[in-house]
Amino acid sequence: MEFQKDNTFFTGRLKSIVFAFNGAIKLITTEHSIMVQFSICVLLQIAGFYYQISKTEWMFQTLAFAMVLGVESLNTAVEKIADFIHPEFHNRIGFIKDISAGAVFFVAMAAIAIVGMIYIPRLS
Repeated sequence: MEFQKDNTFFTGRLKSIVFAFNGAIKLITTEHSIMVQFSICVLLQIAGFYYQISKTEWMFQTLAFAMVLGVESLNTAVEKIADFIHPEFHNRIGFIKDISAGAVFFVAMAAIAIVGMIYIPRLS
């Protein structure tokens, strides 16, 4: 069966949403780093309700979670492509994967700072 692109606006967009949702489910159910980060996001969302954080804090927290999960997802895609192209260890592939992981590190540190600014004052 050959793939045929759906050029109609509505059904094409609907299929894209279904593919994106399925990709998110695959990430959450198969990738350990995403599982951990998603679980932390859920726990902190619960904490947000418990501590009744402000609308602004909700926005920053939600943006931080979306950034971490989004960049981690892209990192996973880079790693999967690199492993597919060059399955055995190679220094240049390792360098690319390290850079991709570094992007996750930057976003995760910013998210930790945001979460700290929101919750540390409430724990004191």
